[in-house]
Amino acid sequence: MPKTVQYRDGAVIYFQGENAADKIYLLQSGNVTLHYQDIETGEHISDPVQSGEFFGVKAALGRYPEEENAIVVRETTIMIFSVPEFEQLVGSNIRIIMKMLKIFSKQLRRVHRQTANIMEKEGYDPKNPEQGLFNVGEYYLKNKRFPQAQYIFGRYLTYYPSGVNAGKAASNLQIMRTESSTADSPAATEVPGVKRKSSIGQVVAEEAGSATAKAYYDAVSCISQGKFQDAFMTLKKILDDAADPEYMAKSSFEIGRCLFMMNKFDECIQHFTIMLTSYPKHPNLPDALFFIANSHELRGKKDMAEVFYTKILSMVPDGDNPVNKKAKKALTALGKT
Repeated sequence: MPKTVQYRDGAVIYFQGENAADKIYLLQSGNVTLHYQDIETGEHISDPVQSGEFFGVKAALGRYPEEENAIVVRETTIMIFSVPEFEQLVGSNIRIIMKMLKIFSKQLRRVHRQTANIMEKEGYDPKNPEQGLFNVGEYYLKNKRFPQAQYIFGRYLTYYPSGVNAGKAASNLQIMRTESSTADSPAATEVPGVKRKSSIGQVVAEEAGSATAKAYYDAVSCISQGKFQDAFMTLKKILDDAADPEYMAKSSFEIGRCLFMMNKFDECIQHFTIMLTSYPKHPNLPDALFFIANSHELRGKKDMAEVFYTKILSMVPDGDNPVNKKAKKALTALGKT
């Protein structure tokens, strides 16, 4: 049975970080204030509990530490539930469930808004995710937060290997790696992430420590400089070595791009056709189809080009997507729209 407890002014019901939260509290009378730190500003927040309101619910139901300090402001009466007692109560009372859902929904919206504000402060533009991701990398680089910068630029090249900032992202990665190889350089001092256990640090360690990754980014850098033959040879070796499946897939796409840029349209079509068979879920599949279509068009096979451009539009119906725009523009140029 739930028990009723009287608290004096200034009493602490629980502290933030207390382990194994297993109690849920209902304020019957008096005043309780929840104290915690705002994730956006770092400011101290005091949130009063209303009479008749539950608190400590999320931590208890989730079985994780308390999220705030709960402090009594004056003489207060609180009913304390164990988790099974609380579940039994709400199981037969829809009104309580609806009230709690409203509270949780409000909290989720607040967290979402705070997270968006933080990302925008670091340069993220939700209207242009490609440029926004690159801006975040630049933000970390400018503030000498090299592990984060390496991670972001690596992700940029993964998602936007043909992006407008691909060359700059690859160049930034190369510069940071060169600096980190010098013992007394600032980068080397500030990239302990290769040994950290955090998820970001672990990813950075894998990115920075992989010879295959380095070779891939070197090749991308060559592409941005117009050195397509050099890039092709490096990417071909990555495929031949077969040391890293992730970079094999990435390299396969870039090889096709190199062939196209070297005006080897037949080989480009053949390569991308094989790639689509080997990687039917490749993230750059629409871009590969565009290169195939463009190659057919440049070979004078406009009917084949139309087939592939149309296929792209069916696969990527989003009119704001870059490859969708390119396909529409190409069809218009062919007089098909």
